Amino acid sequence: MNTFDLKEHSHTRLNILTGDWILVSPHRTKRPWQGKVESLPADDRPSYDPKCYLCPGNSRADGSVNPAYTDSFVFVNDFSALLADTPAGELNVKGLLQAKSEAGVCKVISFSPDHSLTLPLLSVEGIKKVIDLWAEEYRSIAASNPAIKSIQIFENKGEIMGCSNPHPHGQIWSQYSLPLEIVKETNRQKAYFEEHQRSLLGDYLQVELESRERIVVENEHFVALVPFWATWPYETMIISKRHVQDITRFSEEEKVAFASILKKLTAKYDNLFEISFPYSAGMHQAPVNDGEHPEWHWHMHFYPPLLRSATVKKFMVGYELLANPQRDITAEWAAEKLRALPEVHYKESAKADAAV
Repeated sequence: MNTFDLKEHSHTRLNILTGDWILVSPHRTKRPWQGKVESLPADDRPSYDPKCYLCPGNSRADGSVNPAYTDSFVFVNDFSALLADTPAGELNVKGLLQAKSEAGVCKVISFSPDHSLTLPLLSVEGIKKVIDLWAEEYRSIAASNPAIKSIQIFENKGEIMGCSNPHPHGQIWSQYSLPLEIVKETNRQKAYFEEHQRSLLGDYLQVELESRERIVVENEHFVALVPFWATWPYETMIISKRHVQDITRFSEEEKVAFASILKKLTAKYDNLFEISFPYSAGMHQAPVNDGEHPEWHWHMHFYPPLLRSATVKKFMVGYELLANPQRDITAEWAAEKLRALPEVHYKESAKADAAV
């Protein structure tokens, strides 16, 4: 009788943060690919683009003019998905048609005045300034309006992820109710904390540090790993070693360590196929203006779509849409692949070689 092997046989894995299951089918990596092949966008942007609405001194769509900023820069999104002045209201037709008004504030953060850069090409000091701004915005948005309960900090990188502007930037969406993923993660972390009086992710991280199968990058304060339940081919997660609820609680030393691991992880992504690697990434943090949440443990998700090469992406279709998520390559294989990549960006390596 064959012995069950995670590397060879189809199986399901539990996402401990959401309670969802994923189907893993490692034997499918042997199938040939005859599906869609993406075209690669140009990656030779100038340091300044006079047509870019995020570059310093340029006009935006609503007529506002960006200041001549020299580090990072934040402003209220000119086309916000959530508006602060949305009137209260709801719809309920026999419990079958239900809707509620939703208000909030959306902001855009330009990471750098340099149009040509991305996170892995910024210096650790430059990324630290972005982290400082993230922390200040998280703090000030929560303090400015007690009705706000959720603050989502995220970045969409690359045309394939629907990013409409290549200038290095991210977004902050804050709203009056808790979004679905935060509700799931709150419930799962709270149940675990109430039973064990310990952090769910803290205990999970100890298991990962003992096995070391899925760790990609590590420093004194953070670990970047491919989660055991990863859905996307090269999905990763950064977890703080110290149990803290949100980014405002990081020490200065932790912020530098966070900047360092962000630079190394995103450089590895770019080095995988030697392109500016697309992804959606975002921090998950405790709800605000909602009492204490000792169960919450800060972490950051990275969801990249690429699968076999720079031009072949993973599609969530068919079974994934109708049943539950599925992946072919295992989390362990993806982690091994990412771990083996250089931590220095291929463009920075080329510059260093050219200077010799």
